[in-house]
Amino acid sequence: MSATTATAGRVLTQVRHDHRTLALLLVVPAVLMGLLAWVYADTPEVFDRVGPGLLGVFPLVVMFLVTSVATLRERTGGTLERLMTLPLGKGAFVGGYALAFGLLAAAQALVVSALALTVYGLDVAGPVWAVVGVAVLDALLGTALGLLVSAFAASEFQAVQFMPAVVLPQLLLSGLLQPVDRLPGALEAVAHLLPMTYAVEAMGAIARSGVDGEVLLDAAVVGGAALLALVAGAATLRRRTA
Repeated sequence: MSATTATAGRVLTQVRHDHRTLALLLVVPAVLMGLLAWVYADTPEVFDRVGPGLLGVFPLVVMFLVTSVATLRERTGGTLERLMTLPLGKGAFVGGYALAFGLLAAAQALVVSALALTVYGLDVAGPVWAVVGVAVLDALLGTALGLLVSAFAASEFQAVQFMPAVVLPQLLLSGLLQPVDRLPGALEAVAHLLPMTYAVEAMGAIARSGVDGEVLLDAAVVGGAALLALVAGAATLRRRTA
């Protein structure tokens, strides 16, 4: 077994015994999507318009929060320092975390997408596999960003504080509240630099018309941003908190 898969197996075993984290990963996004469907019960056309975008945002936010706190707990608890005395490189550690939380992200995306498209009545023109695929990419992006910011936090409280600094600006400029092309020029330029914008655009395009070249390009940008964040996370990973 490689160091990456061994790390992934250890993380999955820990999460399996942590029922609160499992609930946060699998139940909370599904409940939030159900609450959204309930809010727009009398106006399903609004739910069909905003639902796909949030279907991409919820996994990103939840995985960012869980990954940043879990990684920081490894460092503050001394587990990471002990692991680094073994033949385990930073890349293998980050890769193991990305693999484990990537599998959890896939399960989360499947649960939320299945409920949204069946029980909650979300109507999309595109194929289900595309909705699930983009949701998984969004969750992987949240995982990668969580791994990256954990290197700059000294406590779990600080890790949580990174969410309004890293995630909320992306949410405000992603096009969920106002189409990106209607934003002031400077904000539109910034929005095009943020990966969540492409995640929301991809989900919206799948819901409206299905999969085309633009959707594939948006998905590639989200995947590329996740890969870049993983590389940066491996480069900045510290063994312990000073």
